[in-house]
Amino acid sequence: MSACDSVLLIAFGGPEKPEDIRPFLRIVTAGRPVPPERIEEVARHYEAIGGRSPLNELTFLQAAGLRRVLKRDGISQPVYVGMRNWHPFFHEALEEMKAQGHRRALGIILSSFQTEASWERYVSDVAAAREKVGHGAPEVVYAPPWCDHPRFIEAMVDRVTEALSRVAPGRRRAAPLVFTAHSVPRAMADASPYVQQFTAASRTVAGRFDHPRWTEAYQSRSGSPNDAWLEPDISDVLRSLAREGLSEVVVVPIGFVCDHVEVLYDLDVEARRVAEGLGLGFHRATAANDHPAFVEMLADLVRAGLRPS
Repeated sequence: MSACDSVLLIAFGGPEKPEDIRPFLRIVTAGRPVPPERIEEVARHYEAIGGRSPLNELTFLQAAGLRRVLKRDGISQPVYVGMRNWHPFFHEALEEMKAQGHRRALGIILSSFQTEASWERYVSDVAAAREKVGHGAPEVVYAPPWCDHPRFIEAMVDRVTEALSRVAPGRRRAAPLVFTAHSVPRAMADASPYVQQFTAASRTVAGRFDHPRWTEAYQSRSGSPNDAWLEPDISDVLRSLAREGLSEVVVVPIGFVCDHVEVLYDLDVEARRVAEGLGLGFHRATAANDHPAFVEMLADLVRAGLRPS
């Protein structure tokens, strides 16, 4: 089988200006029984962080960084970006790739951990986009999961180091690391390696520090209260830590590739408010974003994916 002639970074997408917010949310919730009041609530979250999501900008920065590294290493394959829920949509990226004569792309899914929603749904949506493009749409083959890649771990260790540096030296060792990932329905989690990948990556990052305490929490639950979702919620973990008499906490959104609304609102606004109400100093590590080690990881995935199979 021939090697890939191009690279497609695959991401969720997000609104880029205030007037994009509600059209974007209609796309995200299409076909799902989401009450209008919930959509308005999330719209207000976007408004509270400036009326836009940094996700698209950060994804394009990741792509630009990847292009630089590939050029440095003499790799000529171009890098494209496709989004599930905003421009450039998957079909728009594939149309452009087709027009440029590309026939086989390496797809890199920008999700830390695997569930149906964070992995398989991207694959099926890209397949639907290929059908929409029609004859000549590039085939897309996928890079493997990367949550245990040494360069991803390196990037997150660096992010944790920076966050810990903001804790007063005398309190640093006692400040627990709280790793977070998006909560998902328990049934979805049970059918995937999501929890195991989350725990393994968190344990590996925490193990790089001479630090006595780390734990996991879930955040950003949005489903029916009648359904079982992954727990404990970040707010409950913060309350538990406060009851133990701890004074500082470092929250690490290892389950999120970019600082977008789930990080900038759900953690920086809501979780911080809970922590401050409990008297906890709240320090949030930056997501991977375009950290140089994360970009190098993407380049490693490309090098592996460009080998003929």
